[in-house]
Parts: sequence; structure tokens; C-alpha cells
Amino acid sequence: MKNYFKNAGLILIAMTAMISCDKSDDSSMEGESYNTTFEVTDAPIDNADVKAVFVTIANVSVDGKPLEGFSATTVNLAALVDGKTKVLGNMDLQARSYSNIVFELDFEKDVNGNAPGCYVEKANGEKDKLVASSNKINITDTFEVLAQSRNVVVIDFDLRKTIKEEKSTFSSDFNFVTMAELSAGIRTVNADLTGKISGTVNDSKNTSDKIIVYAYKKGSFNAEVETQGKGESEVTFANAVTSAEVKGIGRSYSLDFLKKGEYELIFASYKENQENELRFNSLLEVESATGINLGAINVDSLIKISANVTVTGSM
Repeated sequence: MKNYFKNAGLILIAMTAMISCDKSDDSSMEGESYNTTFEVTDAPIDNADVKAVFVTIANVSVDGKPLEGFSATTVNLAALVDGKTKVLGNMDLQARSYSNIVFELDFEKDVNGNAPGCYVEKANGEKDKLVASSNKINITDTFEVLAQSRNVVVIDFDLRKTIKEEKSTFSSDFNFVTMAELSAGIRTVNADLTGKISGTVNDSKNTSDKIIVYAYKKGSFNAEVETQGKGESEVTFANAVTSAEVKGIGRSYSLDFLKKGEYELIFASYKENQENELRFNSLLEVESATGINLGAINVDSLIKISANVTVTGSM
């Protein structure tokens, strides 16, 4: 009988040790977590009647969990261009790929209780309320969390792809595009895995009232398709990764947060019509001032590339 209890005790000790080892193995398989900050930015909207675009973000979740340190915020996305960002919050995440961010918007009121919560501020100061079929935007673009002390994930809320204008005889109204287009118009990147293309545009021929630069994955630009508009909302240049306005005395532009890869740059001319509305005019022929191949620019992590050009004509 003593041997029986002795053997049973040994078996129990062995089983406990095995369970303990299993838990230890599971813990090691879970891996270490790394602090990850989430920020929002924007690619500019190519519409002269848009002075600002305010969006009230009520909640943000990542991989099903609420963002730490986040509090409801009303932000002017139109001001977050040329690499400017606004911090939303942070959380600890394991080093791997993610593809599930959810933005919950408040269409009715901003953080100060004023209506509406999401709107376009027109050049004349009028507020045009923005709504969509759902207040929850599922962002499915993939981003990486790296095994390092600090990660910064940038959410690019591309207004050019996510806001549409619906014109009538007497006025124009702005609204969000369809939910599918809204989700597709937002991209996410880890800032440490991106580079930047910037430069100046010499337009001595004065071809345009405004010039927009579009960055496409090398070989993906189709002029006929991109200039005609795509999808239910007829978004032009829909397949561009990002875009930038040429502006300022120096006629400069900045294409920020580009993932590693090869890109081609497309320069488009916009002109004002009789109603002072900017409309696409033509594609521009340009020459590199530094000898860089504008059809195959190789972008790598944390690299800044200069691409100054001269406009030679219109296509």
C-alpha cells in the first residue's frame, strides 16, 4: 500500500511538471509584446471648394481590442498632409502582421457637443455634413509590428478617395463614398518600413492652376482608366498609392509613408472653371532635373528621395 501511494505521488509530481512545462512553452510561443503608437495622416483632396474636413473619431480598436490612451477626438484631416500626423493612442502588440483596425465615427456631434460631428467646411465657411451607411469603418490594409522597442503605425485617411462630391443645379454636396470604397481608401503602414519621395516642380509654361503628383506602383498606371473615374463614386486616380499637392513659393511636393518598392510618378494638371471649381485638365509631360527615372523610383525603408522635375508640356 505504501508503494502504491508512493508511486501515485511520483506520477502526480510528474504530471504537474509536464503541465508547468506546457504552460511555459505556451508563454514562450506567445512572444514578447512591443509598444505600438497609432497615428493618423491624410493625402490631400483635389477640390478647391474644400477648406477643411473634420472627422470625429469616437472609438478605435485594433485586432478587436480598444486603443489605450485614446479619447474621442475631432480632427481636421485636411491639415494632416506632407507627413504631418496626429497621435491617436497606443497598445502593446506582438511582432507580426495585422489587418484589423476599426474606426467608429460620430456623425452627429463633435467632441464639444456641436453638430455635425463629421463635415466638410467649404471655402465660403458652410458646413456640409458627412455620413455613411455605417459609422464603423473596417480598415483591412495590412501593417507590420516589428520586434523593436517602439513602433509607429500610420493610418492614411486618403480624403481624395474617401470623400465624393454630388453636384446639383444650385449647389454641391459632399459625402463619404461607399463603405467598400471607404475601407479601400485608407491604408496602414509601419513608419519604420517606409520611405519618402519629395521634390519641386518647375512649371514655367504655367500649364495649371494646381498640380497634383500621384505615386503608383511601377507599371500599374493606366491613363484611360485612372482619369475616367472608378467604382460607384467614380474616384479618379483610384489606384494611386498616395498623392501630394504642388504648392508654396518653392512649388514643392512630398509623398510620404511609401512602403518599400518601385514607384512611378504621375503629374496631373487641374484648372479652375467659371464657377471657380478645380477640374482635371490633363496629364503633364515632365523631365527629371536630376536624372532620376520617374517611372521606376526605388523606395526603401527610412530613405528620402529627391525628384525635382520640369514641366515640358501636356499630354
